[in-house]
Amino acid sequence: MTRLRALVLEDEWPARNYLVQLIEATQLAEVVGAVASVGEAREVLAGLAVDVVFVDVQLCGGENGLDLVESTVVAHPDGARPVFVLATAFWQHAKKAWDLGVVDYLLKPFSEERVEQCLRRILSRGPPPRSGALRVVARHKRSLVFLDPADIWAFEASDRLSYVHSRLGKFDVDLSLASIEASFGRSLMRVHRNWLVNLDLAKALEREDGETTLFVGPSLGDESQGLHIPVSRDRAAEVRAALLANATGLRHSS
Repeated sequence: MTRLRALVLEDEWPARNYLVQLIEATQLAEVVGAVASVGEAREVLAGLAVDVVFVDVQLCGGENGLDLVESTVVAHPDGARPVFVLATAFWQHAKKAWDLGVVDYLLKPFSEERVEQCLRRILSRGPPPRSGALRVVARHKRSLVFLDPADIWAFEASDRLSYVHSRLGKFDVDLSLASIEASFGRSLMRVHRNWLVNLDLAKALEREDGETTLFVGPSLGDESQGLHIPVSRDRAAEVRAALLANATGLRHSS
């Protein structure tokens, strides 16, 4: 079954991450972006294919999530736009939301059952059109960066923040490693509790003094263009097996 591509607009990080986790847990949608402002949401909609947008209403700086809904509806009167779901703590926005064509209204606190009901209702309208590969939305200073999966080396969690390491550099991402792992599935592997790695770009598995590291990057020739990533002891055998499963040439285990 084709999963929906979802964007979450929520200015509070705990609520944003919780909603992302609920959406991913249904396995009915993959979150392609999670942002805190209307401007960032517009950038994501301009750069990625999105089927459904979960929108909080009262945002920081006096912004209103309904402004995003209204401007998108006005810009696409033919209906070639994502559907919108309000995800808020207040009922008083319901009338305007329905007038704008919002398809569902989720009240905080959210539940997985209610989120799943919402997504199934959207899927019952028919399969969404597909265009382009799933990309990652990251932050660079005041800009959003769109990364192709083939350019991504790894994701790192550090000090309650998440980062993506790529051919283009290191950037902040708003999703937790668990959410990223759910979106990308088998193309990424958890090698450490703080690291997800694109095994397609793994170039060397190194063992020294009982510690295992994985070198990930475009080539072994220039190690400045890549990362040495720690592999936890309880995952080392699994990582090695995954790498050998898609390789040939090794005469015996070592």
